Amino acid sequence: MSLRLAEHAGFCYGVKRAVELAEQAAASGKKCVMLGHLIHNDSVIARLEAMGISSVERPGDVPEGAAVIIRSHGEPRAVFELLESRGAEILDATCPNVSQIHKIVAEAEQNGRQSVIIGSPEHPEVRAIAGWCRRGVVLADCEALERWLDEEPENRAKPITMVSQTTSTRADWDLCVEKAKKECTNLKVFDTICGATCKRQRAAQALAAESNAMIVIGDRKSANTRHLAELCRALCPMVIWIERGAELEPSNLYGKASIGITAGASTPGWIIKEVYDKMSDEIMEIEESFADLLEKSIKTLNTGEKVTGVVTGITPTEIYVDLGTKHAGYIPVSELTDDPTVKVEDLVKVGEEIETYVMRVNDQEGVVTLSKKRLDTVKSWDDVAQACEDHTTVEGVVTEENKGGVVVSIKGVRVFVPASQTGLPRETPMSELLKHKVRLRITEVNRARRRVVGSIRAVANEERAEKAAAVWEGIEEGKKYDGVVKSLTSYGAFVDIGGVDGMVHISELSWSRIKHPSEVVKTGDAVQVYVISFDKEKKKISLGMKDRGQDPWAVFTDKYGVGDTASVKVVKLMTFGAFAEIVPGVDGLIHISQIADHRIDKPGDALSEGEMVDVKITDIDMDRKKVSLSIRALLEDAQRSDAGEDSGEDTLVATSEGGHTEVAPGFESAPEE
Repeated sequence: MSLRLAEHAGFCYGVKRAVELAEQAAASGKKCVMLGHLIHNDSVIARLEAMGISSVERPGDVPEGAAVIIRSHGEPRAVFELLESRGAEILDATCPNVSQIHKIVAEAEQNGRQSVIIGSPEHPEVRAIAGWCRRGVVLADCEALERWLDEEPENRAKPITMVSQTTSTRADWDLCVEKAKKECTNLKVFDTICGATCKRQRAAQALAAESNAMIVIGDRKSANTRHLAELCRALCPMVIWIERGAELEPSNLYGKASIGITAGASTPGWIIKEVYDKMSDEIMEIEESFADLLEKSIKTLNTGEKVTGVVTGITPTEIYVDLGTKHAGYIPVSELTDDPTVKVEDLVKVGEEIETYVMRVNDQEGVVTLSKKRLDTVKSWDDVAQACEDHTTVEGVVTEENKGGVVVSIKGVRVFVPASQTGLPRETPMSELLKHKVRLRITEVNRARRRVVGSIRAVANEERAEKAAAVWEGIEEGKKYDGVVKSLTSYGAFVDIGGVDGMVHISELSWSRIKHPSEVVKTGDAVQVYVISFDKEKKKISLGMKDRGQDPWAVFTDKYGVGDTASVKVVKLMTFGAFAEIVPGVDGLIHISQIADHRIDKPGDALSEGEMVDVKITDIDMDRKKVSLSIRALLEDAQRSDAGEDSGEDTLVATSEGGHTEVAPGFESAPEE
C-alpha cells in the first residue's frame, strides 16, 4: 500500500497570514477579539481562544478598548465604518485576494456598473463582498445566472462586472463566464478564483484519479474543502472527509493499494501531520516520512537565495508575491525600501515581476518571507565598491545624524559622511539634511568591517568647479546672471553666479547712499546682477546690482527744477555742510550757511544723518550734475510771506558774511561713495 500527499494542500498564504496576525496579537498581550471565526477551522479557533482571543458575532459586542481582528473572509464596508466610529483598533486579516475583490466591486458601483458575484450566498466571504456594493447580485451557479437573466431580460443590457468567490470551482466559474459572454452586451469579467485554490483543486483531482481512496482534511464549514471533496468523489471510488485525525478509522482503508491525502486551505500543517502519523502507526509502514512527503510537495527554498516572482497583491503593510511554487511569498513594507519618501504603489505594481531575497522559509506551512531591500543591499555593496574604485557619483537619502556627521542610505548600504564632508556651513545644523536626497562620492569601502565613508562636499566642489569653468568661458562685461548672496562685508556683498563668487561693491548695490550692504540684501537672497569688470587670471569679478537703465539724474530733472521745494534725507554731515538725497542716486549740498536762518558752528548743531527735511532747490548745474539746496531760503520765504513781502530775490548757492558767493571746496557733484 502507498500513501501520497497532494502536491498542494493545507494553509494558503491568506489563511496563514490571518493566523499569524492573531497569534502575534495574542503574544503582545493586548486585549483582542475575533469578529466571527477567523477561519473555517474549529481546531484553530479553539487554539486561538486558549491563547486569550475570544470571538464575538456582532460589532456591537466588541468590548470597549479591545482590538478587533477582521477574519480572513473579510467584512462588509459598513462593519469597518461602525468599528471606526466606535474608535476600535482594527487588525485587518482579510485575505489580500478578497480585499482585491472588494476594490473591484466598489469601483464598479462607483462607475455605475452592476456587480454580479458568483458564489454561495450564505458564505461569509460572499456576504462581505456584497457589502462593498449596494446593488450587488449574488448567484450560486450558472443555473442561477440563467434564471436571473431570463426573469429580467433587461439585465442582459446592463453594464455588468462579474467576480467570483475565491474558493469557487474552476468548472462552475467557467460555465458562468461562458453563459454571461453569450447573453450580456456590456460585460467585464474578473477571474478572482484564488490561484492557490486552483492549484489545490487540480492537485487533488490528479491524485484522486490515481488513487483507490482519498482522505480530505478540513472543517465541514469550509467551502473550499467541500469543493475538494466533490472533485475527488467524481474521480475516486472512495472519499473520506474528516476534520481531525481522531475521526479517521484506519480499518476502512484496508485493502486500498493507493491512498491520497489532500487538505483545505484552512487546515494547518499540524492537523495534516496528525492524520499522517495515525495512518503510519495503524495501517502500514509509510515508505517516506511525513517530512519527506511534505518536502516533495513543496519546492524547497533556501535562506539567502535570490528568487523571482510576480506581485499578486499590495497592502499598507505587505506585498504578496507568487513564486511559482507552493510557497506563499510576502515582502513586509519595511523590507521593500529605506526611502521614507517613496510610496509603495510607486515602487511595485500588481502583475509586475520582482526579484527578491529569501529571508526566512517555513516549508511546513509553505510560507516564505522575502526582502527586496536586502537583495538591493547585496547588489548595492558591489555598486558602492565599484563607485569608489571608479570615483563616480552616487545618490542616496540622509536617514540619520550623529555627533560626527550623517548617515546616507544607498539602496540599503549605510554610508557615513563626516561633518566636514557634508558641505554645510559650520553653524548650520546637520539635521537640515535629514530625509533629503544627496549626491556624494564614496571615499572608503571596507566590507569586512561593513564600513563605507563618503563625501557630499567632494561632489559639490566638483559640480561647482564645472559650473565655474562654464562661467569663465562665457563671461563678458554687461552680461546678466541670476545669483545668490553668499556673504556680506562692510564694503559689499559676495554673490554666487553659478560656481563663481563675484563682488558687488556697496556703491553698486543701490543708487541710494547706504552705510551697510544689509540695508539692501541679506545672505541667501536671490538677486540679478551684471558684470562690470573681470580678471580671468586673478579670478576676480566686479558685479553691479543698480539698474543702469534708470538714470537717476534724468529722474531728478524730470521731477524738480530750480525754486522747487523737496523733502530730502540727510545722508552725510561734513564740516562745510550736509549732503542730502533728493532721489536715489542724486544728492544735493546744503551749505552750512543755508542750514539755518542764524549762524551755526557746525552742521550737526541743526541736522542729523537720516533726518528728513524740507529744502528749496536753489541751483542745478547740468554740466557737472550738482545741486544746491537751502533750508534757510525756505525759512526766509516764510518770513517774507508772513510780512507781506515779495522781493523776488534769488538765493545764492552759499553766502558768506561778506556777501560774496562761496562754494564748498571740492564740491563738484554728489560723491559716488
